[in-house]
Amino acid sequence: MSNQIDPRVLRTRKLIMEAFIELSMKKDFKDITIKDITTAATVNRATFYYHFIDKYDLLEKVLSESVMREVIQEVSTHEEINEKTLEAIFFSIIKFLTSISNQCQRSYEAFTPQIETIFKNELQVFFCEWGQKQWFNHNKMEVEAVAVMLSWALYGAASHWMQNQTTQPEDYVKQLVHLTKKMD
Repeated sequence: MSNQIDPRVLRTRKLIMEAFIELSMKKDFKDITIKDITTAATVNRATFYYHFIDKYDLLEKVLSESVMREVIQEVSTHEEINEKTLEAIFFSIIKFLTSISNQCQRSYEAFTPQIETIFKNELQVFFCEWGQKQWFNHNKMEVEAVAVMLSWALYGAASHWMQNQTTQPEDYVKQLVHLTKKMD
């Protein structure tokens, strides 16, 4: 027997997620109800709860899937962790945050803590996987420590740039990479 998911289940999940995204563009997150989501998605409450625990779970899934799709697209051409990879990830974070803040202006602040957590966790996993291949002569704990540092630093730098925007993102990230080289 196949482990393939029924396409109707995937379509329904996508409908719910798209309805939530549309509502997020019109209403504050705190004001979005399950009834709003199910009405917009044309599904019943039981169907919603089959797919998601609550609206916070839905938010996490929407952000997580969007984040990973964006980041993976941006860095899939890279084969190792280097300056170009770090720059590409920085730009993908900026691109994603800008997109979310423009699309969901009303709910952006409510999404920020979840976005940060998801980005840091997903980047950490990404760096651990790449780091274990690239730095095979280091133990797992060292690779994990570097992965945590890189993921938090990149997200923090992107957040800092988003809040200040005193320079072009290209100049900002080049300056960061240059400073980290000086510290070697």
